[in-house]
Amino acid sequence: MVQLRLPKNSVPVEGKKFSNIDGLDEAAASNKVKTFKVYRWSGNAEENPKIDTFEISYPKSDTMVLDILNKIKSEVDPSLAFRKSCREGVCGSCSMNIDGVNTLACQKPLDQCQDEVNVYPLPHMPIIKDLVPELNHAFEQYKSIKPWLKNDENEVLDPKKERIQTPEEREKLDGKWECILCFSCSTSCPSYWWNGDKYLGPAVLLQANRWISDNRDKDKNKRIEDLDDNFKLYRCHSIMNCTKSCPKGLNPAKAIAEIKLEASNR
Repeated sequence: MVQLRLPKNSVPVEGKKFSNIDGLDEAAASNKVKTFKVYRWSGNAEENPKIDTFEISYPKSDTMVLDILNKIKSEVDPSLAFRKSCREGVCGSCSMNIDGVNTLACQKPLDQCQDEVNVYPLPHMPIIKDLVPELNHAFEQYKSIKPWLKNDENEVLDPKKERIQTPEEREKLDGKWECILCFSCSTSCPSYWWNGDKYLGPAVLLQANRWISDNRDKDKNKRIEDLDDNFKLYRCHSIMNCTKSCPKGLNPAKAIAEIKLEASNR
């Protein structure tokens, strides 16, 4: 019988408890209060991760999880580490697991969260500290698909002339170019959890489809040939976690199926 053992010091233990409720002024008396369970890890392999508890008062309307993390860092515990940038769901920096679903903290309203909000880093990725995952491997996989337009070596392009697409040709890129590489989809995929060293994952394959679908690219056949591999492409078993978790509403599973179809028709 197979026995699975977790790595040493990998099981989270109970951490510290914090609150910003004490000393609130009268203006904040009407605020809502929620409890947040936040994953913490110092980066020291000899220490177990901890789950800190924060009891936070916040305004009633239009508050996102990222607003709470900013509030915790500025008012309660400045040592909390997490990524952020645009605050508009464009950069993908603040992707994390909230209440068991990978999403963007800046786009997750507190009104849609549980009474006790659980905030963890993206699953099955090495962690640098707290809510900050190591994404070097994922971006190396992205680099491997050559995410840029490739020209015919013998083609001489006029730098003053645009490469025009028809509306129909441009429409084929919809649902693909919008990907912001937050990797919420890849880190929700069991196939990527177990084979992430070889399987490219939903995010990278969606991006690969974007270039395969672009009629201006002159290397479509070579792109498909490079992907036509038992691990790079066919570790996808259409589990659909990727599509469910995408915060941009995209469908990576469909994009992967389209690549498989192109490969089978070669």
